[in-house]
Parts: sequence; C-alpha cells; structure tokens
Amino acid sequence: MRLVAALFLVLALLSFVPPIASAHFKLLAPQSWIVENNLGDPQKLGPCGGTSADGGMPTNIVNKIQGGQKLHLKLQETVFHPGHYRVALAVNSRAELPADPESVTKESARGPQSVSAAIDKQPKMPVLADGLFPHTVRMNDPWETDIDIPNINCPKCTLQIVEFMAEHGVNKDGGFFYHHCADLQITADPAKPIDRRWPAAR
Repeated sequence: MRLVAALFLVLALLSFVPPIASAHFKLLAPQSWIVENNLGDPQKLGPCGGTSADGGMPTNIVNKIQGGQKLHLKLQETVFHPGHYRVALAVNSRAELPADPESVTKESARGPQSVSAAIDKQPKMPVLADGLFPHTVRMNDPWETDIDIPNINCPKCTLQIVEFMAEHGVNKDGGFFYHHCADLQITADPAKPIDRRWPAAR
C-alpha cells in the first residue's frame, strides 16, 4: 500500500515539472554531409551538426548544382518546436559561416528559455535567406522553398541550415539552435556574370 501511495506521489510531482522540449529536423534536400537518423540527429553542434560526443559519420555526398540558379531546399521537422530557419553559404571554409543569431531569453524554473532570435530581413553574404518557415504550430508536411544560389565556381561549398527554437532550454552543444549542412559543387552559368560579392574559391 505504501509503495502504491509513493508511486502516486512521484507521478503527481512529475506532473508539475515542465517537460524538456527539443525540436529536431532532417535535411531532405540537398543531401546532408553526414548520416542522419530518423530524427535528423546528430545535429546540435555548430556549424554543421554532430555533437561534442558524436561528430557524425560523413556521407561523402557532394551535391552538384549550377550557379545563378535556384536550389530546392526541403526540411522535415521531426520534433515540433516554435521557431524559424536561416540558410548560409561558405565558399572556402566553414569558418566563413556566421555565428548563430543573437537570442532573447527569459528565466524559467530550469534556467534560460528562448523567446526569439534576430532575423535579418535583408540578408547579406554569407546568409542566403533568413526567417524561413516561421511557425508556432506543428507542421506534418516538409518545409520546402527555392533558394537563390550565387553565380560562382566552387568545388566544395558548404550550405548551412540553422534552426532557431523558441520556448526551449539551452542545449549543451547548440544553445537554442540545431544545425545541418550540405556540401555543394557549384558550377557558374557561363551565360551570366560571376557574382563578385563572393570570394573566389581557393
């Protein structure tokens, strides 16, 4: 009898503890540079996923695309959380990728919780798009859009997709963000001028 009463007490106490929520997403297109499981893991560590304990297994896939065209981006959110996405491109090194956006937080019983993150409404190189797919409700279908790719030659660029999660506690490796990347081989369209705003591939 005492055991049953203790069990009910524990369950009652747990009902007052806010759950640890954790959004996840899979990069469906272009193909990811690392192997992702059904949730999209590993994806916490910036700039391109993995975790401090698991850097991820490379797929060795290099997606071939033409510069000056649109790239189809397709994401599947596997665990819901309010938020949005940002896309950036590095030509020579992942060190060219921007830092995760600055976040506004509030204090909660479990420590800092995310409220919002800065969105650049007029993104500049190396950011290609920001504030994509803003949502506050669960979306079962994949997120899809076309991203303008600069007309450059790049044997192995890095396309980065960052997810900001609102109403979220701090992730050990990623703060309030999850990360995925894809390797791109971009071949410039000869009918269009080279986009000189971007660095030349070395």
